[in-house]
Amino acid sequence: MYWYGGWAWMAFMPLLWIALICLAVWAVVRLTHGSSGGTARRGHGWDGGEHRETPEEIIDRRYASGEIDTDTYTEMRERLAAHRPGQR
Repeated sequence: MYWYGGWAWMAFMPLLWIALICLAVWAVVRLTHGSSGGTARRGHGWDGGEHRETPEEIIDRRYASGEIDTDTYTEMRERLAAHRPGQR
């Protein structure tokens, strides 16, 4: 009985152990570093929670990258300041 299925099981066992070890390593890394993989990506905090950019941060980023010019930047910042909640 062992002889007929034994060789197939012996060939499969190393693959099973490799898969289980990889799964365990992945789970430990995922649990210790959160869903961001241990680095703070744009739009994600260290804890894996979503960080949404404020309109001011978006304008600052676009100005810093050269996407908008100084006049547009100033105008957009003034418009945001005028429409900011709680400033009436």
